[in-house]
Amino acid sequence: MFLYILKRIGAAILTLLLIMTITFFLMNSIPGSPFLTEKSTPKQIELANKKYGLDKPLPVQLFNYVVNYLKGDLGVSLKMQEGTQITDIIFKQGKFGLSIRLGVVALILAIAIGIPLGSIAAYKRGKFLDGFLRVFTTIGVAIPTFVLATLLLYFFAVKLKWLPTKSESLDSVKQYILPVISLSSYYTCYIAKLTRTSMLDAINQDYIRTARAKGVKTQSIILKHALRNSLIPVVTYIGPVFAGIITGSFVVESTFSVPGLGKYFVQCVLNRDYTVIMATTVVLSALVIVMNLVVDIVYKLIDPRINITSKED
Repeated sequence: MFLYILKRIGAAILTLLLIMTITFFLMNSIPGSPFLTEKSTPKQIELANKKYGLDKPLPVQLFNYVVNYLKGDLGVSLKMQEGTQITDIIFKQGKFGLSIRLGVVALILAIAIGIPLGSIAAYKRGKFLDGFLRVFTTIGVAIPTFVLATLLLYFFAVKLKWLPTKSESLDSVKQYILPVISLSSYYTCYIAKLTRTSMLDAINQDYIRTARAKGVKTQSIILKHALRNSLIPVVTYIGPVFAGIITGSFVVESTFSVPGLGKYFVQCVLNRDYTVIMATTVVLSALVIVMNLVVDIVYKLIDPRINITSKED
């Protein structure tokens, strides 16, 4: 088990370094400069590049980034909030907190709706309700988040005026409704489909037949036996989803004007704020990698059927 954990940690570190390297070179391949404006002169751009170390060779810049990140120094913003520490922008200004709040609420909604829908579809398999839910969840998975967000904004905020067009502070229930629905829709439908498949597999197991032969009530079989065992794949999916639902909020935050980390990241890309782009990518990638690592370890603990000492690990 210890060797397995070490291997997963090593793979996580290598993955993060690879993401940093790819992001860095892609970022620097974009034409232009964060200091290029209508009033800037070549001399001013040269001085700014020298001030922030952007005049050095790319391998040297990358090495400096990695070393500073290991020390916990994410650098400073070059343009959006010039000179401000990126750690302050991400954590102390509440941008990351807003994204976390939005993501957690969306994830809770996805779990609270997705698992019951999948269970009902499995219990009613082959019937009209099962067919309806399968079509509904397939459509939900297929519709892109930005399309759903735009449609919800147009109908419920612009046309009907039931809900606000902007959710700038997330200080009321109404400001949560449209962003949360947009963000959780895909995950709700996917969890429902995953739960249905796992439930059908569990229902066909021998211990379920034995319980039925003993006269156990159908409700007890579904809730105490089938559902409990069918949730293992769902639990392993929820870990990466927690990170993905936050990193996937870029479009939703921009659409509904939520001043979270996702919207700020998009603005930094448009303004070529290289250091913030790099730091945000690393923070969100690290969150995804850590959640995947945690799920890998927990999955080994909760499912004894997996041989953790096998060569595949």
